[in-house]
Amino acid sequence: MSTTPDPATVATADDPVAGYASPLLALPGAVAAEGLDAGVAWHYGDPVKEQRALLDGSAVTDLSHRGLLRISGPDRLTWLNSVTTQLLTDLVAGQSRETLVLSPHGHVEHALQVTDDGQACWVSVEPGTVAALANWLRSMQFMLRVHVDDVSDEWAALGMVAEPPGLLHTDGAPPVWVDPWPRPGVDTRCYSGVPDDEHPGLARPWRQVWVQRSRLVEVVAGVTVAGSWAAEALRVAAWRPRLGAETDHRTIPHELDWLRTALHLNKGCYRGQETVARVVNLGRPPRRLVMLHLDGSEHTLPPSGSAVQAGGRDVGRVTTSARHHELGPVALAVVKRSLPVSEPLQVAGIAAAQEVVVAP
Repeated sequence: MSTTPDPATVATADDPVAGYASPLLALPGAVAAEGLDAGVAWHYGDPVKEQRALLDGSAVTDLSHRGLLRISGPDRLTWLNSVTTQLLTDLVAGQSRETLVLSPHGHVEHALQVTDDGQACWVSVEPGTVAALANWLRSMQFMLRVHVDDVSDEWAALGMVAEPPGLLHTDGAPPVWVDPWPRPGVDTRCYSGVPDDEHPGLARPWRQVWVQRSRLVEVVAGVTVAGSWAAEALRVAAWRPRLGAETDHRTIPHELDWLRTALHLNKGCYRGQETVARVVNLGRPPRRLVMLHLDGSEHTLPPSGSAVQAGGRDVGRVTTSARHHELGPVALAVVKRSLPVSEPLQVAGIAAAQEVVVAP
């Protein structure tokens, strides 16, 4: 699996963050990231220290390459509710939700991080997807009283576990988005192999704070900044799926345990609902997410898309690999559901042991 976004969602010339390079790349020690996080820093010289600072709430990470939509109008909540997977009609000002756009066959196309301020919904999306999502949403407006504005050129996101003291707020900014992962929604299905109160994602209470893009450097002055290496390592350890990393053109949300926070099973019709219901009621997903613990004697990590092998045969693909400050080299991978959980694995010549994320 590749971290390259699906062709239907790649950045275009009309995308305000296409080809974006963050001003925080000018900070001392900054090394630019590649792939899905191109445009921001991979690290600033000490990724292990940066991970620890993120976890203890004293650091932020640059998410200014993400896109942002502002959706206004009195029909915005009922409309978004009808075209995505999550219940949104009861969303109140300041609440955070996560929802997906599926294809007619139930495959994941977009992931939306949604908050509302009482006047408008603010939708945060992965880099390179904002223009395609905005165009699709506008095509679905019909006669409803909604208006979709791409405001990515005005606002920049910072990711954090806890808000560091002294971080400057901006009047009129979008509400803080608090990641619901991994706490299950009201009416959903979980596929994890561990009890909800033991889920490793509980150790990563993530949030996004939005600031004026023109003030990004000023806002982080005096605050420790962590790179995408640190943020991604914490995400992998939390088993948190990400669009463009864990997904491909065949992904259904069950395979990644994404129903847990992004889908309501009885909210009414939406595109792709038939596939969701069929898998929930009649079977298990054809693939499953695992976390791989990699042999730490190697100095390199397998790149995204590397084959996961068992007994010399391909059984899956690495989606994200990272070096965690406590767990060492780890990776998320999507493998065949039939793969035995105790099967010895190899990834790019590196021995690997799987930890069950989605139970087979």
